[in-house]
Amino acid sequence: MRTIILSFLTCLLLFCGAKAQNTTKMPPMVVVEQGSFLIGGTVTTDKQGNTYHADHGYVFYQIPTNPRPYPLVFLHGIHQASKTWESTPDGREGFQNIFLRQGFSTYNMTHPRRGNAGRSQEKALVEPVFDEQIWYTKWRIGVYPDYFEGVQFPKDKESLEQFFRQITPNTGPMDFEVETDAIAALFDKLGGAIMVAHSRGVMQTWKTIPKTENIKAVVAWEGGGFFSFPDDEPRPDIDVDEGIEYIMVSPDTFERFTRIPMLLVYGDNIPEAKSNIPELDIWRIRLRLAKLWAATVNRHGGDVTVIHLPEIGIYGNTHFPMSDLNNTKIAEIMAKWLERKGSVSYTHLRAHETGR
Repeated sequence: MRTIILSFLTCLLLFCGAKAQNTTKMPPMVVVEQGSFLIGGTVTTDKQGNTYHADHGYVFYQIPTNPRPYPLVFLHGIHQASKTWESTPDGREGFQNIFLRQGFSTYNMTHPRRGNAGRSQEKALVEPVFDEQIWYTKWRIGVYPDYFEGVQFPKDKESLEQFFRQITPNTGPMDFEVETDAIAALFDKLGGAIMVAHSRGVMQTWKTIPKTENIKAVVAWEGGGFFSFPDDEPRPDIDVDEGIEYIMVSPDTFERFTRIPMLLVYGDNIPEAKSNIPELDIWRIRLRLAKLWAATVNRHGGDVTVIHLPEIGIYGNTHFPMSDLNNTKIAEIMAKWLERKGSVSYTHLRAHETGR
């Protein structure tokens, strides 16, 4: 296999004509293999025998020299694609490269009916929706047009321009079954990997875990929704109804969550008390749900850690901590957790391959 020497500069252009904000050069990396492939999906045939392949995921991967035992699978959130993990709005390295430098093989996935995986079996109308200011607030950069004090998002106009442009539409109806079938197929192809998911990707993770034995650990960034509680116990004491934010599942399904070490991380500017801004108040509910869910899983013998960054003295992070100004510090939190769980270094993770 031909070794490819790739020198990654954090000043890569994010779109044609853009001027990157950060021009710091990073040292070269050695990548022994890289490429992309499509995973999962369906094939349908019309009356004339013509075929249509669709509803697959897209994966870009890189493998370093002497890779660690389990690769990382990166999964984006709502209205995003693999760009989430590639580089930051101001042109610095994203988690894809940060963790490649730490010896992890990386598989950066775009789920079906989005971006490079846009071929859908179901039609959808893609039309302009003037909602960027709503997402600005919901993603906790600030309350538009203001920034939160001390926010870890770059405040120059060009970075915000880049951030808004990485929003991408669905090319078919959002369907958790379609999406998680492709995600599970990737983990089964890899034979075991660590899920690193963001936002709605965390919801997809909870729906994927019952479909495959090959998710060996989970790092969930700013997840909200589908927290799964056992239906033979009381519903969580939380001010939302069962549905999107949490679901009740059978004890057998719930037990699957107790087999996997998991880290859940949340950023700053989450209200402590009920807020009259719905885009912010939902994060108060989600953080509380995450803590209730972690306590429930751990009570049943699981291994879930929840980190609320301000509680450990890290302030200003948005809904996108992986691309905030302090993303290397944030990456260190994940790296240290993986190291602790790994040696039980990878012994703890491997122990679940044969069941409990």
